Amino acid sequence: MIEMPVREAKHDRLAAFLRAFGLRAVASADAGRGGALAMLYVIGDADDPDGGIGVLTHLVFRASGGTPCHAGGAVLTAAAVDFGGAANPLVGALPDELVFPLAERPEMRGLAELFVAEVEDCRCGSPTVKDRLCEIIVVLAVRRAIAMGTVNAGLLAGLAHPRLHPCLVAMHDEPARPWRTDDLARIAGMSRSHFVAQFARTVGTTPADYLTSWRLAFGRAQLAMGHSVKAVASRAGFGSAAAFSRAFSRQYGYAPVTVKASAQAD
Repeated sequence: MIEMPVREAKHDRLAAFLRAFGLRAVASADAGRGGALAMLYVIGDADDPDGGIGVLTHLVFRASGGTPCHAGGAVLTAAAVDFGGAANPLVGALPDELVFPLAERPEMRGLAELFVAEVEDCRCGSPTVKDRLCEIIVVLAVRRAIAMGTVNAGLLAGLAHPRLHPCLVAMHDEPARPWRTDDLARIAGMSRSHFVAQFARTVGTTPADYLTSWRLAFGRAQLAMGHSVKAVASRAGFGSAAAFSRAFSRQYGYAPVTVKASAQAD
């Protein structure tokens, strides 16, 4: 009998954020419209003797919007990115600006070249192709930001931590589950005391407080989709709509029905 190597379980650190808050990019001439908080820029040499869009050198992702600061070169094209804005905890955890030299990131270069080709040629279905390409690039950018581990503390540092990220993924994937600190420590493969100390040092808060903040952020996203307060309370792991409403109001300063009413008005 041939023994197959055992692979370590992979934990998708972005799936829960994408499910809860979505991701939508609007490319090219529409970039910057609609109040999107994040921006994706293609940077390069604009002096193309053949009259094209130019030579691509960098991609810049700005989680808080605004123009790129450190890439050098000209902005060749761009996209506005709706990643859930301030409601998405991941957006707040990202550095203000992520710069990716395309010479070092061949997978991003290939996508950026396809994006620019669609901008230049404007073929059938081009708007959809451009938007989807930008969304893929953004996911790769955030994935790379986690892998780089350049942030010392906060959510991004927790997602980069080899022991802590599985328990963060567990909380994100199952907010309704009655998580205990012992359960999370077991997932992390640590003693309870070591887990609590490491979590606080890395993420900057206690596991219980983080779980509550995630449940409320998840709940707010569900309310924005038009779900009822009662249904959201259950999905977010609260024992009752009243308990959810109290915690929500303390966290955000307004009642959850405000979010639902705004969603219905839209």
